[in-house]
Amino acid sequence: MTLEVIPAPSPNFDARTAPPDMIVMHYTGMRTGEEALARLRDPEARVSSHYVVEEDGRVFSLVAEERRAWHAGRGSWRGETNCNAVSVGVEIVNPGHEFGYRPFPEAQIAAVIALTGEIRGRWQVPDNRIIGHSDLAPARKQDPGELFPWQRLAEAGHGLWAEADPAPGDPLAEGAEGVGVFALQAGLTRLGYDCAPSGQFDQNTREVVMAFQRHWVQTRFDGVADGLTRARLMAVIRAAAAA
Repeated sequence: MTLEVIPAPSPNFDARTAPPDMIVMHYTGMRTGEEALARLRDPEARVSSHYVVEEDGRVFSLVAEERRAWHAGRGSWRGETNCNAVSVGVEIVNPGHEFGYRPFPEAQIAAVIALTGEIRGRWQVPDNRIIGHSDLAPARKQDPGELFPWQRLAEAGHGLWAEADPAPGDPLAEGAEGVGVFALQAGLTRLGYDCAPSGQFDQNTREVVMAFQRHWVQTRFDGVADGLTRARLMAVIRAAAAA
């Protein structure tokens, strides 16, 4: 697929301190793509992204990849706490959970896949650093959400995906404690989440599990680490190590 990128410059950017090695996927979370573009280009809003992908597959370029756009905010992934500085932000037009979350159209996902390939052709972005906004900020964000086809993206060669049969054992939920919780937190931390092992299944752990589920389970995203969630976590960790 050949992309035609439409210039739509935003004034909301500054200088990078390092080349980008991460791609962060978002949904716009606004009623229309036009509203999202207007906000991302509004100097008073002080938010932006490098790209906006419309539902019909049109791609808008707002900030040059060599510059830092303001899309990620406070968060962490694989120890990196200034994610704006090292990432390319892709806003995908969708009303989001607030305004009527819905599946992403085929033309839009095809454009996202093509755009991701072009970005990776210019920068070294490992599969384990192609993430969602909720992955780096589980307590604040849900996007791009449980309907975003991460498996499709991975099958096209971008990002991680792994299948696994459910692991034995009772589900782990907020309030649980012990070795199983410690191992769960250690696995989430190894993958990239900010979830320091303590053995206590606290609110932060629940939010991180929800973010993991929205990306790699998607049939449940309640923050309860059932056997499928735990098995998928180990499988994705193995896939990351093999990538």
